[in-house]
Amino acid sequence: MWTQRGRTVAPAAFSLILALAILGPLLGPGYLLLRDAVSTPRSYLTDAALGTTDAAARAVPQDAFVAAASTVVDGGIVVKAILLLALWFAGWGAARMARAVLPSSGTPALLTASAVAIWNPYVAERLLQGHWSLLVGYAALPWTVTAALTLVRTGRWAPLAVCLAVAGLTPTGVLLCGFAAGVCVACVRVAGSARRLSIAFALTAAASLPWLVATAVSGGGAVGTDPAGVAAFAARAEPGLGTIGSLAGLGGIWNADAVPTTRTSLFAVVGTVLLLAVVALGIVPLWRRRRHPVVLALGSIAVVAVVGPALGATALGLRLGEWAATDVPGAGLLRDSQKWVALAMPFYALAAAAGVTWAGVKLRNAWLPAVAAILAVVIALPDLVWGVAGQLEPVEYPSSWASVAAELDGRSGDVAVLPAGTFRLFPYSGDVPVLDPAPRMLPLDVLQTGELVVAGGTVRGEGARAEAVEAVLSAGGAADRLTELGVGWVLVERTTPGQLGDSQATLDQLEPVFADDELALYRVPGDPADQGSGQGSGHDWAVGAAHIVWIAMVVGGLGVLAYRRIG
Repeated sequence: MWTQRGRTVAPAAFSLILALAILGPLLGPGYLLLRDAVSTPRSYLTDAALGTTDAAARAVPQDAFVAAASTVVDGGIVVKAILLLALWFAGWGAARMARAVLPSSGTPALLTASAVAIWNPYVAERLLQGHWSLLVGYAALPWTVTAALTLVRTGRWAPLAVCLAVAGLTPTGVLLCGFAAGVCVACVRVAGSARRLSIAFALTAAASLPWLVATAVSGGGAVGTDPAGVAAFAARAEPGLGTIGSLAGLGGIWNADAVPTTRTSLFAVVGTVLLLAVVALGIVPLWRRRRHPVVLALGSIAVVAVVGPALGATALGLRLGEWAATDVPGAGLLRDSQKWVALAMPFYALAAAAGVTWAGVKLRNAWLPAVAAILAVVIALPDLVWGVAGQLEPVEYPSSWASVAAELDGRSGDVAVLPAGTFRLFPYSGDVPVLDPAPRMLPLDVLQTGELVVAGGTVRGEGARAEAVEAVLSAGGAADRLTELGVGWVLVERTTPGQLGDSQATLDQLEPVFADDELALYRVPGDPADQGSGQGSGHDWAVGAAHIVWIAMVVGGLGVLAYRRIG
């Protein structure tokens, strides 16, 4: 009885402990504001949140979900709770998957699988880059594998629907899990395989509806993205490893600044060797089970997840990526190629569990190899603990933001922001650039070009109207031109460096509404022209319906699971 209970409870408890050890500093008062991560006390269901502006719908339905949730619970708590659940469930799900695929796995092996899933460079680098919602899709991967097995063996689709919908918090998340589910289902040949594969495809499509419909309505993905982004966001070689070695060690994110300190020196080699040694321990026992279709599927996925981004970083791969970015709609989703290495995690966790089980039999001690493997995983990345060595800490916003949000509540017209650019360096946000919180902080749509400054140059965004507005302000143009472009307000963020151009000439034509040491808000005279791309154009019902389908997948799937359990 205790053995069975331990195999269920211990991995969940252990995973929660590891998640708390990583996120501890972030769980205090304040908000997550680090590079791409922005949480605010309250966010709003603007066109941008629904993905119906001219920018690509990359944060759909993430922003809409947080906006809805923040009407009930503080938005900072919402984001931190989701992030904690993501890390917790990543480890717990890895143990559940290992138990489903390798039924002989004991508690020590399951704990090792949990450690590999949580404590690795991919998690650390995505945390430092601010990709908290991507980690939700990452966490859903092992659960998706288990749910795909359930679909194949029993025909029950509800678990897979829940996994795909949760992963669908971001487009990348649902693509990760949809691909994993499709390969796992396709590899298991049973009666009705084609029908089960079609169910997996249909559920993936349904979970993707929010961003697919938003893209279709707004046309945000109809034009190519800047091909310069392909090289800028390609996987990166870490010291002593080369690109493929970095990817095999679950590292290699494009931004060299968003990595733990230990991955910036030759210790990265030590860490990678330790992690891969734990994984390699299970290769022989898994090879003996190579006829198990899911083992074959996960192994194949892991190879593709490592080799694919590595090839994408070669000269030929970069040229192919630049062509796709220019001529293939939606190819911008693929440009951050290292994020797809997440697909290797399920196999790594499975191999770790298999290796510990095999070593435990050989040594006649199940715990000794497990403890050694878990210690190796932790030693491989010692600075992941406590907010990645303190880099992940909450911030407090000045009260000025609340004052400006209150002033704009119930008003019309979009908001232009100065200085130019998408990223900021506020005195209260630390020493790394952070995404401007204005689009999520204010109740009106905030115009941003989406242009990114990276090493070696800039990557153009898709915000064409924002570029036009920015050009008017930079040149000190007439206020009437802002009105024609749909701008009703101009916000000046005074404590961040950036280009202002001759914007003061334009500001002198506007009506000051609010000002303090942090922010200044101006009203543009006249009635701003309607520039809405989705809302109010007859297509808002489609976007709303897509989000309802996504919510129904989560709620309905959980309802079916609860009914079966109670029944």
